[in-house]
Amino acid sequence: MQVKAVKFGGSSLADPEQFKKVHEIISSDPTRRYVVASAPGKRFDSDTKVTDMLYACYDMAVAGLDFGAFFDGISARFDAIIDGLGIELDLSAEYESIKTSFRRGAGRDFAASRGEYLNAKILAEYLGYDMIDAAGVVFFRDDGSLDEKRTYTTLAAELRMHERAVIPGFYGSMPNYTIKTFSRGGSDVTGAIVARSANATIYENWTDVSGFLMADPRIVKSPLGIKTVTYRELRELSYMGAGVLHEDSVFPVRSAGIPINIRNTNRPEDPGTMIVAGTDVYDRDHVITGIAGKKDFSVIRIDKDRMAYQRGMLHRIVEILDYNGVHVEHLPSGIDTMSVVVHTNELSGKYDIITESISHAVNPDYIVIEDGLALIAVVGRGMVGSYGIASRVFEALAKAGINVRMIDQGACEINIIVGVAEQDFEAALRAIYAEFVKD
Repeated sequence: MQVKAVKFGGSSLADPEQFKKVHEIISSDPTRRYVVASAPGKRFDSDTKVTDMLYACYDMAVAGLDFGAFFDGISARFDAIIDGLGIELDLSAEYESIKTSFRRGAGRDFAASRGEYLNAKILAEYLGYDMIDAAGVVFFRDDGSLDEKRTYTTLAAELRMHERAVIPGFYGSMPNYTIKTFSRGGSDVTGAIVARSANATIYENWTDVSGFLMADPRIVKSPLGIKTVTYRELRELSYMGAGVLHEDSVFPVRSAGIPINIRNTNRPEDPGTMIVAGTDVYDRDHVITGIAGKKDFSVIRIDKDRMAYQRGMLHRIVEILDYNGVHVEHLPSGIDTMSVVVHTNELSGKYDIITESISHAVNPDYIVIEDGLALIAVVGRGMVGSYGIASRVFEALAKAGINVRMIDQGACEINIIVGVAEQDFEAALRAIYAEFVKD
């Protein structure tokens, strides 16, 4: 029998009406046996996500403030879902247990995880499925990294004991049994872990959009959708700011060859985007798969004659940055110059010490740190072996009057990264999109 692991995001489980859509989707396909639930998201634009409410409530508890009335607002969200679905479920004992844990300082990760935990209990009751608490099947190491072997082994054995089950996303447990969460959006990762452990034929990730778009719709008007994207392309786009799916959710399913299908809970008839291990098929009319970018980067520019012939220079520079807690993003370089691209926020309060340390270590002819850089990645498997892609990117930017401050291309040839001034970011992204996607 085929098995599908399905994950529903916060917008898909925000209120009773959304729960009913989820019920219909799951009921329409008996192979959707394992369901990962997120905490309730926003019901409308000015609404607050339950996870954020839990964080705020816990902070009040730690500060010694009376958080009872605030917590009542959280419990009211869940009770409204229960009442709207007409199911018999009393969570009052769970609420009291959570409040007691808050008073005892159970931790912000524990607080945040309760949104998924409670929503999973509701969804399991509504579907008539078993519930598996993620704390007993998803494990982290002492350093906070996922313990893959223990997790996959334990979860696979547990899933075999349940024909159908709901698993709360976003969290697991540490070796000392305390709750540990993934980064925001981590329910995507839980879904992938469940898919891997269940040996699923496909991992469906249900959200509020019909898959990936070729560009950010807040910047590019009505960008085209992406029908198929490879894991590698997805990683490049996600890392550079494309939303929809947590970037780390690729790893559990990639090695198992399980495809991911991004679907829209509000438009279940839409095919969405398929994420696959590899394919030679691409849209020959556009060549590129997508464009994404981020702001808030800085460049450490280092000039030194015959730099390319000096052994250990790069090592010393990277070591200095690592010691100061600064991660290297890109390293475009030439014979006598090197540009180190880093996140601007990681340089805060460290400009002088970093420049002084590098000057002392490598004695450059010139060193300067320039802020205000934005990076844009043009990604596509169709770019491999295609002529003139880079020239089209640069020509589009030149026509828009935008100066390119940095150029970098990965060894895999599926991406070209350009750096532009932050004030040119939106215009640059629109210019590149218009070059490859003609109206």
